Amino acid sequence: MMRNVLLSLMLVSAGVHAAPIDQLLWLAGCWSADGGEPGSVEQWTAPAGDSMMGMSRTLKGGKVANYEFMRITTANDGAVIFHAQPSGQDGASFTATTLTATEVVFENLGHDFPQRVIYRFEAPSRLRASIEGTIKGAVKRIDFPMTRAACGGQVQTR
Repeated sequence: MMRNVLLSLMLVSAGVHAAPIDQLLWLAGCWSADGGEPGSVEQWTAPAGDSMMGMSRTLKGGKVANYEFMRITTANDGAVIFHAQPSGQDGASFTATTLTATEVVFENLGHDFPQRVIYRFEAPSRLRASIEGTIKGAVKRIDFPMTRAACGGQVQTR
């Protein structure tokens, strides 16, 4: 947390204007799924080269139940785009409609479900991810609460 504040202050004092994706530095690192089995995590790299790389894995009964490969990129027009490929399905892209110091909302109204992917940072160590949209005319929301965790730790298995 202190590193994020110092980096922001250094950029401002140097007169450097950060790219919009740099506002997502709070997302970088490892996040453990609240109430999930050990090893159920989401991990993001820090912004670099106008991109962030991410992956998630959900374990059930000690086996991988779901996984997702993700990227956040900056388009030529400056738009911040979330690209997701869950559990081997075709990929989908969502454009940021809200991007603040603690929240990002990505949207693709033409996608089946979800139409929105949301990340909210609750300092100092909580992340509230969710997906939402409509399925057969009914509004649906799925929440993924997470807590910051150490990266690269050993996972105990049965």
